[in-house]
Amino acid sequence: MGDPTTYHFNLDPALRPVHAPLEERWWPGIRDAAIEASSARIYDAILGVRAVVIHATAGGSSASAASVIVGRKASFHWLVPDEDEPQHGQFVWATCHEARAAWHVRNACSHPAIWDGRRRINHWSLGIEVVNRQVRTDAFSDWQVEATAQIVRYAWAKYPNLRHVVSHAMLDPARRSDPGSLFPWERFRAAVLDGREDRTPKLVAGAAELEAVLPSAPFCMVV
Repeated sequence: MGDPTTYHFNLDPALRPVHAPLEERWWPGIRDAAIEASSARIYDAILGVRAVVIHATAGGSSASAASVIVGRKASFHWLVPDEDEPQHGQFVWATCHEARAAWHVRNACSHPAIWDGRRRINHWSLGIEVVNRQVRTDAFSDWQVEATAQIVRYAWAKYPNLRHVVSHAMLDPARRSDPGSLFPWERFRAAVLDGREDRTPKLVAGAAELEAVLPSAPFCMVV
């Protein structure tokens, strides 16, 4: 079993995926609440994202986790359903606008290994909650691990300065232990860095190949 206060790895820019699809759906009716349970980012919404923080809910349902956003108490960007929920194996829930700073880590928290110890992490991070009770009788499913890894790959492809994947426990060890010692961090890390399941659509792949062979030239329109 691992020590969640040490869960962290860096993303090599040279390995950044070109395309990483994500099956997601918005939690019903949560978009307006998510605006009120989040803040405008103080950094650029694309270039300013440096980290993804992995959480576990310590509860047994997506509904209980989403309720904290509806109640304007906290927020996070994605929610990964548990194995006894119908969405498990199908898609993850989007629960906060990516352009907003979700309230998933205390402002005072920091770690010297994560962007040189900078605080106000919510403003330069994305938060993922995995539905899990954090007890031995509630193992993380293979799909939950893979789905969480795919969210990270999606974000890695989208945000060019994303470098850190870190546990909540590492950032706030005095108060938090999630995603917990039972979360298979090394398997999750391998899934993020491997990415064999990524499928680049032919249109995307063709555009990338065309860009590579065409010389740079000013745009002109033929009429």
